[in-house]
Amino acid sequence: MGVSMSSRAMSSGAISTGIQGAYLHIPFCRRRCYYCDFPISVVGDRPSLETYAPIQDYVDLLCREIKLAPKPDHALNTIFFGGGTPSLLPIAALTQILEALDRQLGISPKAEISMEIDPGTFDRDQLLGFLQAGINRFSLGVQAFQEELLQVCGRSHILSDTYQAIALFQELGIKNFSFDLISGLPTQTLEQWQNSLAQAIALRPPHISCYDLVLEPVTAFGKRYQAGASPLPTDRLTAEMYRMAQQVLTEAGYGHYEISNYALHGHQCRHNRLYWENRPYYGFGMGAASYTQGKRINRPRNRQGYREWVVNLEKIQGVVEIPEEITQETMGDRLLETIMLGLRLAEGLSVRELIHEFGQEVVKKIAQTLFSFEKSGWIEARSATHHLLSLRQSLNEIERINLSDPEGFLFSNTVLASLFEVFAED
Repeated sequence: MGVSMSSRAMSSGAISTGIQGAYLHIPFCRRRCYYCDFPISVVGDRPSLETYAPIQDYVDLLCREIKLAPKPDHALNTIFFGGGTPSLLPIAALTQILEALDRQLGISPKAEISMEIDPGTFDRDQLLGFLQAGINRFSLGVQAFQEELLQVCGRSHILSDTYQAIALFQELGIKNFSFDLISGLPTQTLEQWQNSLAQAIALRPPHISCYDLVLEPVTAFGKRYQAGASPLPTDRLTAEMYRMAQQVLTEAGYGHYEISNYALHGHQCRHNRLYWENRPYYGFGMGAASYTQGKRINRPRNRQGYREWVVNLEKIQGVVEIPEEITQETMGDRLLETIMLGLRLAEGLSVRELIHEFGQEVVKKIAQTLFSFEKSGWIEARSATHHLLSLRQSLNEIERINLSDPEGFLFSNTVLASLFEVFAED
């Protein structure tokens, strides 16, 4: 019935403090979607992956990397299987990874263990196996509720797969799940986006992520389309899609807690909050990033490079050496990351915490830079009782600084660019 979850991590060996979460990258996909630039390995439409050697080979390698991780000072509270399509993993392989995590790092009995899962990639027995292995939160890659848009995206699933997946969730009593939706797709209309939102609300997932299409140069979309040009929706239309999502979802009871994320009460993604709060986390697997002990570590984005990286890591254990893929964070890096990530959250930045970590003068400069956006209605300053204040007031009176919803979130890149420019000068 899955792994045995430890109440605390083992205490022997090197200790890595403050780390509460781990990300596992599972790169395998049926095919590459036209918008995707993630590090993946395409496996095609094989009827069964139980005996597909590359998957087991990768899982063994992943577990070798996990074994090399410094032990945390307490067990993991969040685990996230991303990809790729983690739902292509055989149950035995998933269990092997979770057992490796529990042996090396410990898994809290109350840990949130999330898995990205695509419609059409699992049946009832597999879903039941994921539950028994320990998965307790599922992120379903719906993307759109229109057959024609799924085809435009190059998705491997059809609309009926989505409804079949939800039926299985209901049959097995799965209540903690999320939908991913994409706006700004080629040929997508405002009416189609409104319909997707309505369909999602009708199915009542506790969490919904709404992502605006980003044209990455190496993707099929990036090579095929120019930003803002037909058949892509105009910038004005995608802004209307963003505003529509905010209005429709909040009216339906979903809290807009992060730029792209909405949740019913008690269902925010605990793992992703580690990123937005700029807290340390483990990352394992091809292309994965981690942030531990002030170091940001990026692994190679292909399987051969990742294999060599793990082998090299095994060789240098105990040697005081930083491979070139690892960068030491400076105080300036941490400041900018804290601002950039913190402003993604609805509650924004804690003035008290900023002053404690970076000093009064730095926070004064932040407030001065943001004041012009306060006039535009994009930035808000709030007291401890959540009342609106002005950034011209004393920092002792201001508890938090946040982007307004939805306009501040819409223009977040403009706000952040001004902050980066000011602090880059220093």
